[in-house]
Amino acid sequence: MKASVVESGEISKGASPRKGLIRGLSIVDFILRIVAATSTLGSALSMGTTRETLPFTTQFVKFRAVFKDLPTFVYFVTSNSIVCVYLVLSLALSFFHIVRNKAVKSRVLLVFLDSVMFGLLTTGASAAAAIVYIAHYGNSSANWFPFCRQYNNFCERISGSLIGSFIAVVIFIILILMSAISISKH
Repeated sequence: MKASVVESGEISKGASPRKGLIRGLSIVDFILRIVAATSTLGSALSMGTTRETLPFTTQFVKFRAVFKDLPTFVYFVTSNSIVCVYLVLSLALSFFHIVRNKAVKSRVLLVFLDSVMFGLLTTGASAAAAIVYIAHYGNSSANWFPFCRQYNNFCERISGSLIGSFIAVVIFIILILMSAISISKH
């Protein structure tokens, strides 16, 4: 163990507070990645399995709403799926940072990749949020009527999947800030 000199002139033995802080941040990073992966997976599955058919039909028309009818929702499912796979793969690197505190280059790589995935997730969630808003409230200027009055279950599920995705967005902000703190403490 290294001995360090404290301000009072005493010699202290043990782990430095920086190592403890960095290790703690690494453990929290690992846990947050698991939570974010679960959140994005839940959002992708919830949106990807959303469909509703109205009980009344005509001879030629069946009234149904399916997520894949709207390209924005397809992008949402795709972006959440990509981010979920990335988060699962990044768990190995995050675990490596728990074991080895002094790894700086891999932390920088993780910050860069986290920033890219943050952007992808944010664009998917924001685009889907705009469509969900129109579905709930419509737009009288464009003569778009809200269709959530007819498709209640469909709208509830797509709104719920947005919540999970925005939780992951917030977690990514925290992950990026924690990684920057870890890098700065080296």
